[in-house]
Amino acid sequence: MRRPRPLRVATWPRLTRRGGALLVVGAALLAVSLWFDLRDIMLLAFVGIAMPGVAALFVTLRVPRLGVTRRFSPPIVAAGSSSAVAIAVRNRSRQTLDGAHWRDRVPEGLDAPAEAVLPALGPYESVLPSGDDTVHLEYRLRLPRRGVYGIGPMRIGVADPFGLARIDRDAGTRHEVVVTPRVTPLERALGSAASVDGVLHGLQRRAHPNSDELIAREYRYGDPLRRVNWPATARRGELMVREEEQRGDPEVRILLDTMLSGQFRAGGPRPEWAGLVHLGFELGVEVAASIGVHLLERGFRVRCDPLGDPGRGGLGEGAPGTYRLPGGDHVLLEDLARLDSPNRGERVDGTSPGGGSTEGAGRGEVRAREARMPGFAVLVDPDEQDAATLVSLRTGFEPAVAFVGEAVSTRVVKALEQSDWRIVRVGRAAAIGDAWAGVAQPDAMSRTGAAPAARVSDADRGSTRPSAGGRDAP
Repeated sequence: MRRPRPLRVATWPRLTRRGGALLVVGAALLAVSLWFDLRDIMLLAFVGIAMPGVAALFVTLRVPRLGVTRRFSPPIVAAGSSSAVAIAVRNRSRQTLDGAHWRDRVPEGLDAPAEAVLPALGPYESVLPSGDDTVHLEYRLRLPRRGVYGIGPMRIGVADPFGLARIDRDAGTRHEVVVTPRVTPLERALGSAASVDGVLHGLQRRAHPNSDELIAREYRYGDPLRRVNWPATARRGELMVREEEQRGDPEVRILLDTMLSGQFRAGGPRPEWAGLVHLGFELGVEVAASIGVHLLERGFRVRCDPLGDPGRGGLGEGAPGTYRLPGGDHVLLEDLARLDSPNRGERVDGTSPGGGSTEGAGRGEVRAREARMPGFAVLVDPDEQDAATLVSLRTGFEPAVAFVGEAVSTRVVKALEQSDWRIVRVGRAAAIGDAWAGVAQPDAMSRTGAAPAARVSDADRGSTRPSAGGRDAP
C-alpha cells in the first residue's frame, strides 16, 4: 500500500490578526512591567508573547494528509463558456481535520473561486467506509479564451485551535482543462469555391480510371435487390447488379501562420507585446477552426499545417497529418487549443524548425503532388519568405484562398495577388462568416482577386501592429 504524501508547504506560517494583536499586547505589557517594575504583569506579558510562537510551531508541525481528485464537466470546452469543477477531498490521516479553509489555484486571467471553509473531515476509514472522511466540493470556472490551463493544486489553510497562526499547504496535483477556439458557423449552401463540382480533387475516385460510370457484375448472395441492373440482366441472361464506385473523401489543406515572422524578425528587437495575448493570432486560430470544422462536416479530409513548416503535417508534436470524421473535428480543435501564441520557432535565414529550407520543401512537395486540392492560408503577419512559400505552393491548390489579417503588409498581399491567390480580409471574429461568403463571389475577384465581403470600419479595425494595450478582453 502506497503511503500518502504530506501536503507541501505553500507559505511560511504567519500570525493572524488575533495572533498579531496578542503579540503586540504582550510586548506592551512587558515594557510596562519593566518600566514600573511590576513582576505580576510580566507573567502575562510572557504568555502573550509566547502563545503566538507556540501556535506558529503547532501549525508547522501539524501536517494533514489529503487526497484530492478533480473532474471537469465537460473536460473540453469552447472559449467563452464555463466548466463545472467537481473536487473530492479525502482525509488519509488518522486525525480529524476541522476548521481548515480551501481555495483552488487557477492560472492568471481566470476568476479563482473565493476562499471557503472546508467541511470537517473524519479520520481515514480503511474498513467499511461510511464517507465521513470524504467531502465533495464544486464550483464553476469561466474560461474566456482558448488554451490549455492547469487547475490546481488546491491550497489548504490550517490554523491552530485559538486562531493565532495559520499556514497554507498545497494538496493534490494540477489537472488540465482544454479550451478550444470559438467556431463560427459557416453557410453550407453558399456554393463556395471549396464545394463547387470540378474543383474537388478525387471526390469520386474510381477503381480504374478507364472504367465506365456504372459497372455491372454478377449477382452475389447478400446483394440488395435495389442494386439489380435490369438492362444488363436482360442482355446477359443472368442476374446482374450495379458495382458501386469507390468513393474517396476530398482533401483540403489549411496553412496557419504560427510564426508571425513579420513581427519576429531575425536580429530585431522583441516586441513589447511578446508573451501577451495576441489578438491577431487568436483571430487566425478562430478562422482556421471555423473553416476546418465546416469542411470536416462537409465530408472533407482536412490537413492543417503551420505555415513556417508546411511539410511537417500537423500542428503539434505527434499530431496526425490529416483530420477526418468521425472525431476529426474534436482532434483539430484540441490541437488548435494547444497551439502556443505566438510561436517564434528557430527559423533564421530561410530555415524551418525542421532544419531544412522552407521554400525548397514547399516546392518539392508540390512537384510530388499531381492532383490539385483546395488550399486555404490564414495569415496573421507573414514576411516575404512566407509569401514566397505560398507562391511556390500555389500550383498545387485550386482554389487558393488567403484569409489575411489587418497586420499583413501590402507587399505580401501584392505578391500573393500576382501569383493568383484569392485575398479575403478578416478584421474581427464577427466577420468570419462574411469572409467565407466572399469566397463565393466571383464578381468581387474580377481584377485583383480580393473579396470585399469582410470589410470592417476603422473603429473596429484598430492598429495594424498589436501592442501591449491589445490584450484580449476577459
